[in-house]
Amino acid sequence: MKQGQTLWTKDELTLAINLYSKLLFGQIHQGNPLIKELAALIGRTPGSVAYKLVNFASLDPVLKQHGIKGMSNASKLDREIWDEYMHRWDEKYMEGEVLLAQKKHTTVEKLYAINLDEYQEEGWREAIRSVKLRLNQSIFRDVVLSNYNNQCCVTGVAIPGLLVASHIAPWSKDKGNRLNPHNGFAFIALYDKAFDKHMITITEDFKVKVSTKFYDQKDVKAIKQNFIDIDGQQIIEPKKFYPKAEFLKMHNDIFANR
Repeated sequence: MKQGQTLWTKDELTLAINLYSKLLFGQIHQGNPLIKELAALIGRTPGSVAYKLVNFASLDPVLKQHGIKGMSNASKLDREIWDEYMHRWDEKYMEGEVLLAQKKHTTVEKLYAINLDEYQEEGWREAIRSVKLRLNQSIFRDVVLSNYNNQCCVTGVAIPGLLVASHIAPWSKDKGNRLNPHNGFAFIALYDKAFDKHMITITEDFKVKVSTKFYDQKDVKAIKQNFIDIDGQQIIEPKKFYPKAEFLKMHNDIFANR
């Protein structure tokens, strides 16, 4: 460590990896407004924050697979934070959001523009449950849509109001991966519904597979254009967080038995 530098704390690293999860590799530079903002919040320079994010990039297996390398001098604590984050995604991501809100002297609900007044008439426990659900959905949507460059991975449609962040392992069945971007696809609403009903699936080599039931109505123009024509099509691959094979297998197994 150079003279005058201070060691990064665990909270600072949690905030840094939280920001890392929201950025693509090409966005990691000291001129990025989000990096400047975090630097100001924790009393560091934008350059030092960007450098730390590049250290995290050196630990990212997806970037390595694509021949992208970060700095190779990540510290022991960097690695510990990375491992915790990747193995306890929901818990650690929310921890980072809470820390960020505290640094900004606000709440996570306000960061995501959730109006608590909407829940005044609900019972206390039900209101807490509703706010948490809305917050989790907002967080998951932001990360997944960013991961697919804010476009449907099947059609390329890039109109935010038409996009849905779809869970691969269902929300109700896998509580530990509700916020995990490795557990999501960005679809237009039609494909989100079809995916949820296991009428389409995405194979482990990232191709669309549609139910044979659609071929029973192959003469219907909308069925042909929206489903039969995409059978076997390669999806637009994510920028950073690739779907986990175990999630895809789970969905494919149910699809195969329908």
